[in-house]
Amino acid sequence: MPPKIKYTRDEIISAACELVRQGGIEKATARAVAKALDSSPKVIFGAFDGMDDLKDGVIAMAGELYGEYVRNEMATNRFPPYKSMGMAYIRFAAEEKELFKLLFMRDRMGDFAPKHEGELEPVIDVIMNATGLDEETARLFHLELWITVHGIASMVATGYMEFDWELISRVLTDSYQGALHCIKEKNNDSNKNL
Repeated sequence: MPPKIKYTRDEIISAACELVRQGGIEKATARAVAKALDSSPKVIFGAFDGMDDLKDGVIAMAGELYGEYVRNEMATNRFPPYKSMGMAYIRFAAEEKELFKLLFMRDRMGDFAPKHEGELEPVIDVIMNATGLDEETARLFHLELWITVHGIASMVATGYMEFDWELISRVLTDSYQGALHCIKEKNNDSNKNL
């Protein structure tokens, strides 16, 4: 009997990730992952506590890939830092549709545990530095704009809208400028009542 081929957790996650890319998380079954590795499901259950554990690994790997998109977009200096984040998010949705859906179009209500606290701090700092807004207002500003960014990305990922770089760039700029104008007008109006 030939020796059993051993796979690392990362190799198994990579195989599962590739299946997700091809057809969504539903395609990353134990049998399908084992077949992709030319092995048996025992390999998976020897390395993971179950399919949820493997799914968590795929989500983490997809998150790392998304992080690369953000870093790469920011490194181009095509756009200001905050806009680069939005453009990277939408590009990820266009180029990695199924991984985008897995990361950002699933029920995530239970995901925001203490380990995610502070995740937005660098983003809020970018907004505060670029706009002069205070922290509370910067958080609201980000929420308003991220609704737009996520809406565009979702339409791109689901095939509702084609990825048109120039149009998307324009919409993000218009949304940013419009939201900033509205916030500053509200601040001016409230200062007049003092």
